[in-house]
Amino acid sequence: MRTGEPLPAVGDVLAALATGMWHWDTATGQVTVDAEAARLLGLPAEQVSLTEAQVRARLHPVDWNEITGVVQLAVTEGTLAEVRIRIMDERGRVVRVVRSRSKPSFDPVRKAYELIGTLQEVTEPTPGTPAGRSAVTGDWRRSREAFLLDAGRALAEARSTQEVLRVAANLSMPGFSPAGLAVFGVQGNQLTIIGHHGHQPGAEHPFTHMALDTDYPAAEVVRTGRAVYLSSPAQYQARYPLTWPLAEPFGRRSWAFLPLTVAGRTMGAWMAAFAYPVAFTPDERSVLTTVARMLAQALSRAGLAESERELTDGLQRTMLPTLGPQRIPGMSVAARYVPTGGGLQVGGDWYDVIPLPSGRFALVIGDVQGHDVRAAGLMGQLRIALRAYASEGHRPDAVLSRASRFLHGINDTAPAEWRFATCLYVEVDPVTGVLEVARAGHLDPAIRMPDGTVLSRPTAGGLPLGVDPDADYPTTRFALEPAETLLICTDGLIETGGHDLETGWRRIRALLEGHGGDPEELADALVQAVHGPSSHHTTGPLADRREDDIALLLLCRQGAGYGCGDTVAVRPSVRRTMLTVAQAEPERVGVARRQLRELLHDWSSPDQVDSAVLLLSELLTNVLVHTDTDALMVAEVTGPAGGRRMRIEVTDAGDDLPHKRSPGELASSGRGLVLIELLAHAWGVEPRGAGKSIWFELDEPAGGPDGS
Repeated sequence: MRTGEPLPAVGDVLAALATGMWHWDTATGQVTVDAEAARLLGLPAEQVSLTEAQVRARLHPVDWNEITGVVQLAVTEGTLAEVRIRIMDERGRVVRVVRSRSKPSFDPVRKAYELIGTLQEVTEPTPGTPAGRSAVTGDWRRSREAFLLDAGRALAEARSTQEVLRVAANLSMPGFSPAGLAVFGVQGNQLTIIGHHGHQPGAEHPFTHMALDTDYPAAEVVRTGRAVYLSSPAQYQARYPLTWPLAEPFGRRSWAFLPLTVAGRTMGAWMAAFAYPVAFTPDERSVLTTVARMLAQALSRAGLAESERELTDGLQRTMLPTLGPQRIPGMSVAARYVPTGGGLQVGGDWYDVIPLPSGRFALVIGDVQGHDVRAAGLMGQLRIALRAYASEGHRPDAVLSRASRFLHGINDTAPAEWRFATCLYVEVDPVTGVLEVARAGHLDPAIRMPDGTVLSRPTAGGLPLGVDPDADYPTTRFALEPAETLLICTDGLIETGGHDLETGWRRIRALLEGHGGDPEELADALVQAVHGPSSHHTTGPLADRREDDIALLLLCRQGAGYGCGDTVAVRPSVRRTMLTVAQAEPERVGVARRQLRELLHDWSSPDQVDSAVLLLSELLTNVLVHTDTDALMVAEVTGPAGGRRMRIEVTDAGDDLPHKRSPGELASSGRGLVLIELLAHAWGVEPRGAGKSIWFELDEPAGGPDGS
């Protein structure tokens, strides 16, 4: 061509270079190709307009799906869309490989893409050669898809920001892996570093609290929301001369800075730095962009979860007391609260320890119906009300009556959100160990004796708080002996893990009996048994594993020569329980039988246990039938294992002393003393100042159940 001659037409130049042109409008679904492009597609060499379906039939299915992602990426980044495409014949065989380069644009009004580009045949590299290793092949695509699936799964399972960063640091991308990573966040108008990997500690200091208007790639990405790819140090230095001295010491050869975008908002930037040159082909950019999107979603979820946990912790710290050691003189107290696993992890369970004007202390534990923010709010109000009533010096029954009226009044103001609450209130005399208990629909307390025996202590109770403003709450009084531990808890400790009250109590009781630590260690062990790894092997019989809030309080009374969890030479050798059976409560005879079996849980002779339960039932029934007074049962076990003695005593206020009879075959009574004489090793009747006491004793066999 001579100087001054006009340039040849573009079409002639492209034809001379064996390069075809094409135009694609997704709104109309029409693809127009020139003669060379038609030839490359395996069609007659003439300009033609084709439908998308006709073009798709000539392309490899994997490559057709690839085009959509590459086009979207190019529009987002404002770059060219480049992709290798395999052309297929009618028999599904690859006839050639072409390279398509185009400049796509998106019309937001028509919501359609328009592309104008070129097609040029390329030589498929030989497998195993350097060119073959860098080519976009089906194996590479499969590796990429597997990588993205694994990365998505791992990022979805990360629960905290640190876990997300660890997952990102361990990602091994197919064909290219970064030597250094950094995640940038935004605080106000400054860039901050959330985390980094592959750099020395402290290396991030020059980049922390960097102004967003700084001439730095990550800052530009946050400002514009568009990725920045730097394939060489020269390109980095030419484009960002002011901040290149900060990046140069790291010795990297290529960099990719991608926006972390969630719901249209750029929340930060992700940097991947490489120790070798990377060309950042469309496929590599597609992988990096997909990872950046998943990383942004994972960081957003983790941040939200951490905010919720912080809110939960703040609420619980505000609503629950902080217990110090030796809060009650001569006694040790331990408490735990574990929220349920769902939502904001707040609920209606609570505990409290309240100093009283009399010098005594009150232990309170309760459970407001529900596991939501309203339950937590009502719990806070109810806890404050209970503390106020107790601080005024009211007795346990009066405190619960006032609290029930208070909650009922709140329910009246919001009938659509009516709630009730269960509660257990224990007034403690630290000098004598006497406990006065009032119960509002709550679980009974439990006592762990010094030798590990665990008894459920039945107490009188009333309706849950808030149900009836005029409800009464009778009190039950008993003593906590030295080295004994009181457990009060909410039903979450019993039922979490699919348990009902029976199976859940067996699980908790077994732990209480076998644990020898102090109250703090015991509290941790109880929570661990319900929520720790071992809990997954002890699921209950219910199909739906119910999760519930857990609150628990442990109170241990110390004494001379023995404490709470201390290793001591001598432990008390007496275990004792007592129970009152009123005339109006004959069902408590069954409670007394259960109490006796719990007291004798490790007695070596099951036959003697059955005999003792039978005789106790006979004595209690005689009091209810033949007198108009209440019966008091006292049962105790003394002595070392293998040579112990049990003594059961039933006292009443009746004046008539029992007499041994000889009942006939058809007699309906008169056999009580006959049975005692036959089954007991010793027995007797003792008059008291007001009433009488009947007792019997059984000695444990020395060698086992059969006495051998």
